Amino acid sequence: MEAHSPDASRDEAVRCPLPPRVVVVGGGLAGLATASALVRRGLHITLLESRPRLGGRASSFVDPTSGEPIDNCQHVSMACCTNLADFCRRVGTDGLFRRVPAVDFLDESGRISRLRAGRLPAPLHLTESFLAARYLTFTERLRVGWGMACLRFSAGDRPGESFEAWLRRHGQTDRTIDRFWGTVLVSALNERLDRMDVGHARKVILDGFLRNRTGYQMEIPTVPLGELYGVRLQQWLEAEGVTIRLKSGVKAIELEDEGAISGVRLRSGERIAADFVVLTVPYDRVRSLIPDAAAAAIPGLDRVVEMESSPITGVHFWFDRPVCPPEMEHAVTVGRLIQWVFNHSAIQGREPEGGGQYLQLVISASYDLLPLDKTSIRDRVLEDLSSIWPSAREATLRRWWVVTEHGATFSVRPGIEALRPPQRTPIDGLYLAGDWTDTGWPATMEGAVRSGYRAAEGILADLGSPRRLVRPELPTAPLARLLLGSPKAPARPSAGGRSRSPLPR
Repeated sequence: MEAHSPDASRDEAVRCPLPPRVVVVGGGLAGLATASALVRRGLHITLLESRPRLGGRASSFVDPTSGEPIDNCQHVSMACCTNLADFCRRVGTDGLFRRVPAVDFLDESGRISRLRAGRLPAPLHLTESFLAARYLTFTERLRVGWGMACLRFSAGDRPGESFEAWLRRHGQTDRTIDRFWGTVLVSALNERLDRMDVGHARKVILDGFLRNRTGYQMEIPTVPLGELYGVRLQQWLEAEGVTIRLKSGVKAIELEDEGAISGVRLRSGERIAADFVVLTVPYDRVRSLIPDAAAAAIPGLDRVVEMESSPITGVHFWFDRPVCPPEMEHAVTVGRLIQWVFNHSAIQGREPEGGGQYLQLVISASYDLLPLDKTSIRDRVLEDLSSIWPSAREATLRRWWVVTEHGATFSVRPGIEALRPPQRTPIDGLYLAGDWTDTGWPATMEGAVRSGYRAAEGILADLGSPRRLVRPELPTAPLARLLLGSPKAPARPSAGGRSRSPLPR
């Protein structure tokens, strides 16, 4: 099966009716971003989602006891996530986040070390607060600084080397690895250091923290994820003319005799005609939706099954009284089972019904918890929380939930980039999207949105109306450019399928 050239005959081109029909399979962030980028462009867009709600992994469920929505797990953005920010502005949800200009690190003694930008320009803007960090000795801070300096150079990277091995090769100790590198990167990448790709760790440190003065700042949602990426998105997309069909699982894509996309077949047996299909399903499902003959034409598709998942556990506690300081919205914990504490009573500006405090606790790369039942996880987390704030022992735990997502993200293990396919495929009219595709980013909401934008760019290019949708990274500060170099610019999608009827101008 071969891709058709852009200079196909006019007779073939006019087969694509006006308006061209786009089917987006999957209602997670990649699918939502694809659909949002294609509205108001003269297209007929249908979004299919097998679940009864939109949002994918960034979603909520309803507590049957209280009736309130509960997030599967806390999702936060960073200021360096320029495309997620663009997406939220596009759909009108950008006002539902709170910018946090400082990141609080909490050590075993209960002392807070606040990471925030000082007076120096990037990449030195965090130096003042980092040198004051109480959870590392002065010598350890210097050692970490040396490790950051070494990250600038990739020439010495060894194929297949884990980031933990890289750190040890560059002079890091058990304490600096555990108390700094692990504290920052396991949460950011949802993977253990001994299973982490060096390039992804480098991207978080250089692009997330050092290139720009504000890139490290968090954006925390102030409403449940189900409202943010579910209800609000459905209302906005439907108002823009997108047809959304929930509980509509797709069985397979369908092709014309010439090998181009012709539509999708639902599990119910219904067929939906399409000129373009964007598959935004998880990496472990995509191969099952593509017929064998078509799959053979997509280089590397069969290797996608070699990707692995990393788990994440979110623990929700409702106490009858404040356990952590009421004004504290978040804390990164150092050297503990719990990695992040989010005080939702403070973040959402309201106490739970009946008073008290609602805390959400996050444990990334939670492999060690997988053999345990939920009650055992609750007990371990409660004991860890009590060692941070002894008041937890005095408080009554009114309600609790433990949510472990076994396939929360793809694992950023060494060599992962060789398994990530581009959004454009050689099959005319077929695109892939999802944070697991080749985005230049790890498994993040930013990566998911970028993939959707790239797929939309490819469709518009095929239709003779190219648009730049992917937003650039935050600008690199002049001194950071001198010391760190410039980040690599991602390749742009080009028209590669058969000619399509141009969009109306």
